[in-house]
Amino acid sequence: MQRAKLQTDLCELLGIEYPIIQGGMAWVATAELAAAVSEGGGLGIIGAGNAPGEIIREQIRKAKSLTDKPFGVNVYYLSPFVEDVIQVILEEKIKVITTGAGNPGKHIPKLKEAGIKVIPVVSAVALAKRLEKTGVDAIIAEGMECGGHIGDLTTMALVPQIVDAVKIPVIAAGGIADGRQLAASLCLGAQGVQMGTRFICAEECQVHDNYKNSVLTSKDRSTTLTGYHGHYVRVIKNKLTIEYERLTKEGANEAELEQLGAGRLRAAAIDGDNKMGSVMAGQVAAMVNKIQPACEIIQELVKETNTVLQVQASKIIGDNSND
Repeated sequence: MQRAKLQTDLCELLGIEYPIIQGGMAWVATAELAAAVSEGGGLGIIGAGNAPGEIIREQIRKAKSLTDKPFGVNVYYLSPFVEDVIQVILEEKIKVITTGAGNPGKHIPKLKEAGIKVIPVVSAVALAKRLEKTGVDAIIAEGMECGGHIGDLTTMALVPQIVDAVKIPVIAAGGIADGRQLAASLCLGAQGVQMGTRFICAEECQVHDNYKNSVLTSKDRSTTLTGYHGHYVRVIKNKLTIEYERLTKEGANEAELEQLGAGRLRAAAIDGDNKMGSVMAGQVAAMVNKIQPACEIIQELVKETNTVLQVQASKIIGDNSND
């Protein structure tokens, strides 16, 4: 089967075929999914989450056994094992990392010395500008439509502002599931996209079937926010979110809400508890309606993007020709 074509400068920077990065979702973004996305032409990402370094080493080596294409690791800076994970990344000669929930600045010199590309996830212009000065290679601008931890701005508002504010490539994230949204991201000035929710329903994704089914049966208003100011998390509504809402109305403090959320993502992703588990997914969950191989998802996305760009260009040209 002939593969579609879609390339930007980001592809050359990362050594990938298509400007599509898979989100580094904890408990979801395992070696199997990362390898499949990379084999499909995108950049697969292993989500380190709160896992110890040696667990990440095992995941990296498993991914290496499944693909010879580039893949990366997402480093979660609130993890107690950050230093160990960074050391493993250096030892295993990973070429790309994405980062979240913190500033990777203190690690950038040794990462750059090792030839590792560093791409932080940000939700504000000021942080993007500050991180650019530290020497990061690109920025993932993630809008509040995303699953998991969110910021305050939408993708449509955030991406062009960050594009205007920095000189390095910008990758759009949050609310992206099909070619129309990838095309829109490119038109906003992004060099590519990061997708999480759609890849939850990749065949190679190892999460429990109940988690996938929660995504597949979602409607447009099926997600909500749990947590508290500065630490909101987007998830699919269930009994857990009702309990969050009850505690919040009763004036629960941050410690009580943290306790309620502890271990809930693992419960959903691994144990299949889609009632009291934290089923993290973005607002585009309702657009995901089937389970497909990661390669098929990517090819479908690329073909849709090319079609949208061509059709819209012809419409604009056609409209202007009548002037």
